[in-house]
Amino acid sequence: MKAGLELRMGQSLAMTPQLQQSIRLLQLSTLELSLEIQQALDSNPLLEVADEDERSEAESDDTSTDEDQDPGAQAGEELLVDRKDTSADEELVVDSSWDDYYESDGTTSLSASAPSEDYDPFATQSTGEDSLRDHLLSQIHLASFSNADRHIATTLIESIDPSGYLDEPIEAVAELLQSDLPGLEVEEVEAILHYIQQLDPVGVGARSLAECLTIQIEQNHADDPAAVDARAVLEGDWLEAIARRELPQVVKGLGISRDRIEAALRLIQILDPRPGLSVGETAADYIRPDVLVTHREDGWHVDLNPEIAPRLRVNQAYASLIDRSSRGKDATYIRNHLQEARWFIKSLRSRNESLLNVAREIVRRQIEFFEQGEIAMKPLVLREIAETLELHESTVSRVTTNKYMLTPRGVFEFKYFFSSHVGTADGGECSATAIRARIKKLVEEENPKKPLSDAKIATMLGDEGIDVARRTIAKYREAMGIASSTDRKRLI
Repeated sequence: MKAGLELRMGQSLAMTPQLQQSIRLLQLSTLELSLEIQQALDSNPLLEVADEDERSEAESDDTSTDEDQDPGAQAGEELLVDRKDTSADEELVVDSSWDDYYESDGTTSLSASAPSEDYDPFATQSTGEDSLRDHLLSQIHLASFSNADRHIATTLIESIDPSGYLDEPIEAVAELLQSDLPGLEVEEVEAILHYIQQLDPVGVGARSLAECLTIQIEQNHADDPAAVDARAVLEGDWLEAIARRELPQVVKGLGISRDRIEAALRLIQILDPRPGLSVGETAADYIRPDVLVTHREDGWHVDLNPEIAPRLRVNQAYASLIDRSSRGKDATYIRNHLQEARWFIKSLRSRNESLLNVAREIVRRQIEFFEQGEIAMKPLVLREIAETLELHESTVSRVTTNKYMLTPRGVFEFKYFFSSHVGTADGGECSATAIRARIKKLVEEENPKKPLSDAKIATMLGDEGIDVARRTIAKYREAMGIASSTDRKRLI
């Protein structure tokens, strides 16, 4: 083969930096967007947050153009035009100095204000809730214990898991303490353990479920008429037989009537099998919605959440320096950052517009859900939203990922409103979300002693015109965390 040159014409899509930035901002969650904005503010001196008064005026004027809403961006655009009446070697003239804003006392300091003597850098790090370990230790410190007993109690507490059960055998704990307390007997460790088991929450430090429940009965329900029978059920290891629904075997083994067994089970059901979980460091995670859905007199409205992202603008004090020096390194530095600031503001505005348009289209298509609930949810796929808004399906996917809306019915992720469909008898379609809501309602209304099987639920839905197989019912039921009909059946 001979080497040669060949000229061809073709079309291709080039991912410009602006387009890459817009796509990246579009797929960010609320938390990631906040970090991205903060990073941009820290790295670009020409980007700043607009004042609250200016933000209020801009938000109240919905008919204004982008340039009117962001005077800084317009001014920056004008300042990017080369000035031919300025010398290339002209130095930047600064009409203000550092001392105009900060008084100098002869010392150098990088902080605006020094912390007071009472300042505690760790004072705000607490979640406001104590862990189980701290909760138990605080009670031990109030007890009249010797140093040796306090050491034993502390070691036992360290061996208790978050659920409240003792992880290590009592013999292993005693052996561990032998090096610090020579001659320590297992009985001494067990005596301290019995004391811990009476602390709050009651039942903590138990070595088995039966022991945990027995401690709670003795401590809080000793006067209950069913306490004796409940202790007999727990001490006789009848819990597994009860879990297998073998109530006649339990009645025969204990030699008491069925009514007494049922009374004992009712008492056991009100006990806490994991007492340690009632105390713990469980800081609540709050979701900051991207859009707010409200119902007004003229219908449903969708608005952006003003708290998720501050309104940005170009810093005019820095941008105006281009007037004084349109050439040189300093002017080039300002030009580059001015252009980056304008790109960032434009990309952020594009993200908000896409987010708002997709949210409004979702609400428009799912109005029945907002008015009637899950049972009225319609089947919806990303392609339908993309075709209506004339967007690419991947763009809609980015918009709906990790984005949330606050509605009168709660906070929902955008993806929640997209679900598959099941055919109906009349040739229509029913959303999988609506079917799950219908299954949940049927289970809630069933007779606890004769729960509905998956086949029965499928038959009932078929009578309503919803053609769904039994295995599909089982899949939806398991996804919602609903037990099978056998496990849902109540003995009492």
